[in-house]
Order: sequence, then C-alpha cells, then structure tokens
Amino acid sequence: MDLRADRVRSTRLDDRPQEFPRINESLVARRHRYACTASAAEMWRAYEAVDGACPDEKLTNYLVKHDMLRGRREFHRFPGGAAVSEPVFVPRRGARDEDDGYVLSYVNDPDRGATDLVILSAQDFGGHPLARIQLPGRVPLGFHGSWIADA
Repeated sequence: MDLRADRVRSTRLDDRPQEFPRINESLVARRHRYACTASAAEMWRAYEAVDGACPDEKLTNYLVKHDMLRGRREFHRFPGGAAVSEPVFVPRRGARDEDDGYVLSYVNDPDRGATDLVILSAQDFGGHPLARIQLPGRVPLGFHGSWIADA
C-alpha cells in the first residue's frame, strides 16, 4: 500500500489454492518477508460437495512457506488424506531473524482417526519435523489458534 499516493497494488503470489495465511506475529501490519499457508491441490473440489459439506479428505495436506522477497516457496508435505490446519509461527527464544523459530500445525491423521501436533523448523521447512505429538483425539478442522509466550 502506498499511503502517500493513495494506491494499493495487488500481486498474485501463487496459483495454488491456499488458506490460513500466517506471519511472524511480531510483524503484523509491518513489512515482512515470510508467510506460511495451508494448501492442497484438490482443495477446490471440497467446495463442490453436493450436500454442501466439505469432505475432510479433500482439504489441505501440505504447508507452504512463501519468501516474499525472492518470490520462492518451500513445501512441507503430509500423506494424502491428512488434513493440515493453519500454520502458527513461534519465534525461538533470542531469535534475531524473522523466520528463526518453529511452525506448528495440527494434522488430522486419517489412519489413527486422531490429530497430531507437528512442529517444524521454520528455517528447515521441508525437513523432517522436529516433533510430532500424537493427541488422543481429533481436533476439529475449524479450530484456530495463536501462540502466546509465557510472560
């Protein structure tokens, strides 16, 4: 946004269907380089359900990390059928870089019929998860959250 010229410029970042965009919350309403989203190649089909219900198996099964400065993307893929919720960024204690921290996401595991909390390194986004915590039940897909550090 150019407030002096009273103009807004719109640019498409990616042609993939995506939702739940999140950034490092310390940079909300400020210039930032990175953003993460949840996506799926077949997401658009979820909205074609005859009865109006979104079938879980068509929802997100990968996370995307956008580098706005370089126009690049990194992916963290999950098995087909896994429904991934919005990614939440948690800064590492003492972090100096915008993406120095962790990305947390709930992942509904269809094989277990329950949800895992998956923790990724934001700087090794496509790498193996740092942790996968198996929750005893299923977290609903409409559940959203934020990280609030201890005071």
